[in-house]
Amino acid sequence: MWDESYQAGRFGPREGSLLIHNLRGFVSGRLGDPVREAESIRIEDGRIVAFDGAENDADVTIDAQGSVAIPGLFDTHTHFAIGDFNPKQNAIGFIESYMHGGVTSMMSAGEVHFPGRPMDRDGVKAVAVAAARSFSLNRPGGVRIHGGSLMTGPYMEESDYAELAAMGIWLMKVGFGGFSVPKDAVPHVRWAQEAGFLVMSHSGGASSVPGIAPITVDDLLAMAPDIAGHINGGTTSLPDADVEQLVRESSAALQLVQAGNLSASLKIQRLAAEHDCLERIILGSDTPSGTGVMPMAIIKTIAELSSIGGVAPTDVIAYATGNAGRVLRRDEGVLEEQRPADLVLIQEPTGGSQDHPLKSIARGDIPGISGVVIDGQIRAQRSRNSPAPAREIIVSTR
Repeated sequence: MWDESYQAGRFGPREGSLLIHNLRGFVSGRLGDPVREAESIRIEDGRIVAFDGAENDADVTIDAQGSVAIPGLFDTHTHFAIGDFNPKQNAIGFIESYMHGGVTSMMSAGEVHFPGRPMDRDGVKAVAVAAARSFSLNRPGGVRIHGGSLMTGPYMEESDYAELAAMGIWLMKVGFGGFSVPKDAVPHVRWAQEAGFLVMSHSGGASSVPGIAPITVDDLLAMAPDIAGHINGGTTSLPDADVEQLVRESSAALQLVQAGNLSASLKIQRLAAEHDCLERIILGSDTPSGTGVMPMAIIKTIAELSSIGGVAPTDVIAYATGNAGRVLRRDEGVLEEQRPADLVLIQEPTGGSQDHPLKSIARGDIPGISGVVIDGQIRAQRSRNSPAPAREIIVSTR
């Protein structure tokens, strides 16, 4: 039963059943997988239980009107503060708006815009715990928010990481914590990883946040973070030769962001293909930031990398779904039985030149979003932010 600690979707609590039918197939979220043939997906208690052949006795039914289902998108580089507000751009309601861009999971890259952000040991720990606890109870738009990324600094001690891990803190960002020499963060990265943290590092030139030093490829190789954040620039990218060295000599996830350098993203994608490591690419927005607020950031990046980079839409979608889910150690990101039912329904955009949403992406057009489902709940029908879908879904209840 729903106890009101979780924000209910339009059609009530997640306990129940949902049938999506009249599909034109689905994208699994796994690299190398073609479009899978399925006319329907059945969801029970927030998880996928069957493809095709499901009984039509669900509590809620979606006539998808020929939509293609894709996994819900991850934004792996979001700058939260607290709640659905970010003071960097005075952005109110941005999380719910990103959901209308197909984003169903968001990962904190540090609550760097927190008003009066502390830069001492106790204060930094307190912000991480407060943000993580707050977002565990407050999910605007139903989005899964992985908040409370610890912004480590020289004031932290080895024991702090195990203490915070025991409190449920599992994300850490290197680059905003006051290390005058980035390599001084190396022992902190090791302590955090040993405690079970997933560590992301700033990469490239200095950001708009005062006091942030550039982080070079030598710094990244010494730190060995789990994620090399915005290596295409946040907003200034690493030099091409440094990126090639990072691809060759590290195993870090290669994060590409919309608020970075598109030319660099395309070069990194080619390098990853040449080195047979496209599974390392994940996508983020790096917003809200000085670049702005971009609800369509992830799906726009997908269209750009596919159309200009010549990579199949299904594979670029995998960067933001299956790849991201694996790197973040999450069950979300792949559409298969017993996985969480986080998915997006897409159509070719009204007035476009293509007759299929994946063809639209391959051409560089952003598809129309006709529905968003999180935890088996319908969170949006026609997106208020995407181009108009060619057809709108029809929802009915028993």
